[in-house]
Amino acid sequence: MARVLMCLLGPMLLFSSRVTGQASALDYRVVVVSESGDIATWLRPTAAGLATDRVVPIGVMPSDIDGPHNVTVAPDGSSYYITVAHGTPFGSLWKLDVASDSVLGRAPVELFPTTISLTPDGKYAFVANSDFYGDHPRTNVVSVIYTPTMAKITDIPACDMPHGVKVNHQGTRVYVTCMHSDELLQLEVATFGILQRAKTGPGHGCSPTFVSVSPDDRRLYVACNSGSTLQVWDAATFRPLQEIPVGKGAYNVEPSPDGTVVIVTNKKDQSVSIIDAAKMAEVARVPTSKKVVHGVAYSPDGRLAYISCESIGSDPGAVDVIDLGSRKRIASVTVPGQPTGVTIVAAHALAGRQ
Repeated sequence: MARVLMCLLGPMLLFSSRVTGQASALDYRVVVVSESGDIATWLRPTAAGLATDRVVPIGVMPSDIDGPHNVTVAPDGSSYYITVAHGTPFGSLWKLDVASDSVLGRAPVELFPTTISLTPDGKYAFVANSDFYGDHPRTNVVSVIYTPTMAKITDIPACDMPHGVKVNHQGTRVYVTCMHSDELLQLEVATFGILQRAKTGPGHGCSPTFVSVSPDDRRLYVACNSGSTLQVWDAATFRPLQEIPVGKGAYNVEPSPDGTVVIVTNKKDQSVSIIDAAKMAEVARVPTSKKVVHGVAYSPDGRLAYISCESIGSDPGAVDVIDLGSRKRIASVTVPGQPTGVTIVAAHALAGRQ
């Protein structure tokens, strides 16, 4: 009898486990901020791609654009952080509750904050202040925020137009790319001091926009916007290892969770470049649905990449879904208001979400 029941129920149990497995694999959220729309859009992964979960207004100025630019999630998943570019007189860093989207705090930073990176314990946020509209040459700062109280600890005089910032996985170093001075900086978390600086190119030969760190902290990836290349650096020696041609206007860069591939968004090429991390070579260039390509984030299992594409005029932006197995774009969802920064909220963080 038991064998008969197993024969009858076996296919049903297998089907049920597949459905449950698929549901759990999609039980996370994609969050993207829209710079001219003053919103954060929560997207829900589905079997067909993405669906809008909710839209959160960001900003305080009733008659002007606040300009949310970048977004990241606390390591424990309890909160998320957004840089807001404009203000009175400067920009700010917002901390919001993942469960309710309520504002937990705001910290003043400096002129046009762009990217954020948190230490692994979530206590410190490093914010690059780019100040796109000032005179050159100049020295802009990287702001350091103590996140439990959202108090600014210090402003580190960094370089001319810092844009990308990334803390390594050990929480010991911070790397900063400087667009106008063509530099890569290494900061020490313990002292907030600059340990090293190196040129990424002559003049504006690179104009580095973003920097990321490999999962093992051994390599640094630098996107060269004017050079249209990806630079690979050795983190220990702080020297470049390889320069890889990618699409025009390389902008954002991020390695996959397992570190095997690196994606570069090509802002002026309507594409993303997929890099084989071991071979340090481009293995695919995938067209995007919109012309101006911005950010990248990965599904927790590393099988999918989510690419934010900015708006142009009345044409809305989008978040594209790229399957890294087939190296093809498999879906796209419209997101209004110039979507820029994009991040992932893991499933464990959504348990208390309303």
